[in-house]
Amino acid sequence: MFVKPASASTLFAGPFALATLSAADGPAFPALVTADAQVIDLRSAFSDETLSVRGLLEDWETASPRLTALAADGGAERGPLSGFRVHAPVEPRQVFQSGANYRQHVIDLHVAHRAPGDDRSDEERRAEAAELMDRRVDEDLPYVFIGLPSSITGPYDDVVLPAWAEKPDWELELVAVIGRPAHRVPVDEALGHVAGYTIANDLTDRATVFRRDMPQIGTDWLRSKNAPGFTPLGPWIVPAESVAATDDLRLTLKLNGETMQDESTKDMIFDVARMVSHASQTAQLLPGDLVLTGSPAGNGMHWGRLLRDGDVMDGSVTGLGAQRTRCVAETS
Repeated sequence: MFVKPASASTLFAGPFALATLSAADGPAFPALVTADAQVIDLRSAFSDETLSVRGLLEDWETASPRLTALAADGGAERGPLSGFRVHAPVEPRQVFQSGANYRQHVIDLHVAHRAPGDDRSDEERRAEAAELMDRRVDEDLPYVFIGLPSSITGPYDDVVLPAWAEKPDWELELVAVIGRPAHRVPVDEALGHVAGYTIANDLTDRATVFRRDMPQIGTDWLRSKNAPGFTPLGPWIVPAESVAATDDLRLTLKLNGETMQDESTKDMIFDVARMVSHASQTAQLLPGDLVLTGSPAGNGMHWGRLLRDGDVMDGSVTGLGAQRTRCVAETS
């Protein structure tokens, strides 16, 4: 899908960002996008026709200063962003997803996901969830699970709602993009492994989150979160040095023009550094990998309104740009 980008003043924070673009009939290529909506083809700039955004991230310490200099070089060949297709900015090898990381979001979900036979009042269930969140903070134990790269799609692509998905829901998230391998890194070093940040809408089918046939097993993230296209990503990777701080960014999602999510990352239980460090204690995080940091309050379960054919979602995060996706029902 070809889109008209936002005005130059609202593309993203900082002088440049990374993107993966393509012309009408051409292959996708890594691009430097400037703050005034100009594009530099990085295959030419780096004299490498096989270059990708992930390739740049794999040598981020060398690539980052070269990109900064290139963005400031008025003589570098560039052209307008308009007319290019914007793809997901990177193809990761691994996707780490954070659950239950916004206090109010978890409380709202706990009230909405009422188990059969639970006749307690909403106030009692809300108090129970608040106590659970306080205990999680005291125990300092984030919740991370694995997503599939095949669920990723572009920031302006249509999202196909599978016929089996009875309760498809939105979850806008801040995403950290890894730029240096990370394994068992301490919290105070974790952000040094982050190259930049982007946006994800981590769609979830609420009807299949829990295995009703085997409740002792718990959540089924494969079924509920990993349909093709269930993770619109991008549009850009904004370098970490252009993002002043990640502890007070605004996440806003509108459904058909109506604001549904509008919350600050201040409500996170565990910050970005803690999430990256935690994931690295078990796995080795690789350049280009994504760490999704959870979604704030205001999802469809809270509003009693789930996604359906024709819905349009507009998601934005402070300094990282905006994405727009349209929901399309799967045809048999």
